[in-house]
Amino acid sequence: MTMSVQTETSTFEPSCPTSCDITTWARRNCTAENLRRKFPITLWLPRYQCSWVQSDFIAGLTVALTVIPQGLAYAHLAELPLQYGLYSSFMGCLVYFLLGSSKDITLGPTAIMSLMVASYAEGDTTYAVALTLLCGCIQLGMGIFRLGFLVNFISFPVINGFTSAAAITIAFGQVKHVLGLHNIPRDFFPCVYYTFKNIGKTNLWDLLMGAVCFVLLLVLKWLKDVKWDSPDEVGYSPTRWQQAGRKIVWLIGTARNAVVVVCAALVVVALKSQDIDVLTLTQQVQPGLPTFQPPAFTVHHGNTTETAADIFQGLGAGLAVVPLIGFLECIAIGKAFARQNNYRVDANQELLAIGMGNIVSSFVSSYPITGSFSRTAVNSHSGVKTPAGGLVTAAVVLLSLGVLTPSFHYIPQAALAAVIISAVLTMVDIRVLVKLWRLQKMDLLPLVCTFFGTFIGIEWGILAGVGVSAMILLFPQARPGILVDNKDVLILQPDRGLHYPGVDFIRTLLYDRALKEKPYRPVVLDCSHMASIDYTTIQGIKEVLEEFNRMRVPLIFAALKPHLQEVLTAADLPGFRCYATANEAANCIYEDGDPETNPFTPLLNAVQH
Repeated sequence: MTMSVQTETSTFEPSCPTSCDITTWARRNCTAENLRRKFPITLWLPRYQCSWVQSDFIAGLTVALTVIPQGLAYAHLAELPLQYGLYSSFMGCLVYFLLGSSKDITLGPTAIMSLMVASYAEGDTTYAVALTLLCGCIQLGMGIFRLGFLVNFISFPVINGFTSAAAITIAFGQVKHVLGLHNIPRDFFPCVYYTFKNIGKTNLWDLLMGAVCFVLLLVLKWLKDVKWDSPDEVGYSPTRWQQAGRKIVWLIGTARNAVVVVCAALVVVALKSQDIDVLTLTQQVQPGLPTFQPPAFTVHHGNTTETAADIFQGLGAGLAVVPLIGFLECIAIGKAFARQNNYRVDANQELLAIGMGNIVSSFVSSYPITGSFSRTAVNSHSGVKTPAGGLVTAAVVLLSLGVLTPSFHYIPQAALAAVIISAVLTMVDIRVLVKLWRLQKMDLLPLVCTFFGTFIGIEWGILAGVGVSAMILLFPQARPGILVDNKDVLILQPDRGLHYPGVDFIRTLLYDRALKEKPYRPVVLDCSHMASIDYTTIQGIKEVLEEFNRMRVPLIFAALKPHLQEVLTAADLPGFRCYATANEAANCIYEDGDPETNPFTPLLNAVQH
């Protein structure tokens, strides 16, 4: 029995929003609950406990001892004056204190963001600060329009391939500073070539300093992770002095970057007191706090002036890549620690927090910031209770800017290079290759494409990985699986919806199976797995039906969902028939009885003859 559907015609008359509509929207969205969601501080501050002050203070201080040497090192990586690393380390903490939805995340400079700043700003501080403002505006806009879901389209293999390649690029880019080489290009392949070409010019003092600092960092990291209590010592309880000693060792290991940088600077001071100048030092650092002012959008080079349009053009793909990677890095960290500590983060709220953090930070000459995995781990393991720990971190960074900046000139470049290398080596994940090979070999393709593409250019690596991932995702749409029942009536059942990439495949399959040679075979298309359809597919179905009608061969649809049947009925397809099930459709083709009551009798007669 044929299923018939009556459709009602309706017209849509566009209209402009009225003042009543706007008022209704405002009442629905401008509520106290929405305000609390946009300012998470209003949720946790009323519940703040006095016992949390100590935990937040210790965590904030520990993070500060980590971010100060990292900020100097990352500014060096970004090819900016060292003070810009500290300019980027405090304002994000203050903004996240108000807007952040994670208690663990700390905003500031990171290795990957520094690498991208070096690539797109090319050492120009005006470009770097302008990129911060523009990056923040884009992220804020994405948060307002709730576009946080876009990061879900970047798969894990793409992220892993990018971070591994970026880590290798960053680490090898610091080898020239460990060796004391000069005038080495930034791009990866020229950097590798000229580093080995000039390796004979190595400054042995820089090499010794870099090697000693790197070994010290590894040893201190190992001390931080030591498990003191043996599982075999049942009921063992350490004394108070032992507990204090272990805390001190843990603190030294956690603040290992600061310990190593300070020790290296003291060595330089001692050598200079003996008039020994053998180490390559950092540039002179501008003392004092940054001026709070809007970013400049003009650059003067002698008699030429670059305008805002020139800056936009110079930043190029960085305007898209930097905001996306910054948000991706932050939300990945936030979700990881939220799962670990049993709470949730809101992706769109994180976009608002990062966007505002970058916008406000640009007024204090910061380069783009995001969440830092290493400092977030330090924050979490230090027992932080709320984002208030960021206030302590910001205060200590500001204090160092006001007091310690003249001393930063004594820091050897090799020591900062060792800090960077030790920080990024853990980003290279080799084990994932084994896991993907064992579980899903196809996912190795976007990982490999992203990995090698990143060495050519950051944006090319990401585009290559996303493109390959999209092809893998869309391939089943172009070549859907088809369950074929080869009886007298050919029954075809696609395993998914029909969309335009797969139209030609389905059409070719129907022709080959039913019309390629005589006797032609009637076809039932079982659409039980179809949930949606597009216009291109409807046009393809129309062409197939016309061809089958011309050859006088039955082609019947079965198990269409009501809304899809309404669409196909409204499309006025020639000879379109639909039944409730595939078996019912097949039985109706060869139904005995009065030929006048069987709509397929003329077609069956043609097929049989």
